[in-house]
Amino acid sequence: MLIRKLFKFENAHIVRNCTSDRCKRSIHGHSYKIELLLKANKLDHGQMVYDFGLLKGVIKDLFDSFDHAICFWNQDSADYTKACQKFSARWISLPVSPSAEQFSRIFFFLAQQVLHSTQTQNGEGDVEVYSVIVHETETGYAQSFVEDIENLQMGELSLDSIVFSEQIQSEWSNPQMYEYLKEGKMFQNPSVELQVKL
Repeated sequence: MLIRKLFKFENAHIVRNCTSDRCKRSIHGHSYKIELLLKANKLDHGQMVYDFGLLKGVIKDLFDSFDHAICFWNQDSADYTKACQKFSARWISLPVSPSAEQFSRIFFFLAQQVLHSTQTQNGEGDVEVYSVIVHETETGYAQSFVEDIENLQMGELSLDSIVFSEQIQSEWSNPQMYEYLKEGKMFQNPSVELQVKL
């Protein structure tokens, strides 16, 4: 079974080496819509794949990090990346170009890492990320699946290679959460007192 959660944010970037002259030479922004699709073969005690309320924690904080931020590829020119860091308090350095395609991989990867580092408390089953769809415009989107995350020809993703500015980190409900994620510490969902015997 699949469930879908929609996230929205505003973001700016340059997509180097693309065909469109405007996109590769000028900073520009988009109103993004991110669809996170989760799958499971078993429902929890509330007869859900995964309670939508649980997606308002670490995953929401990470996805919201991209709102009103500028994203840049860490292989871009040093002058450009330094200017992004100097003139924007909210910036994210990425190991890949900030295209819609790579955003779909990054959000899949981040959500997957959080789920794998979360101890569930309500009988959740084998909850996994099924897919992520990134709508960059009203007419175009990119969609990734697990094989796209594992495809190193599309660029290697790691927690260490995605860097969030200090301003972004300070706005998280737990400013240490990304370090905890990198260290492999477990997040714990709230415990649940069952109201109906199963």
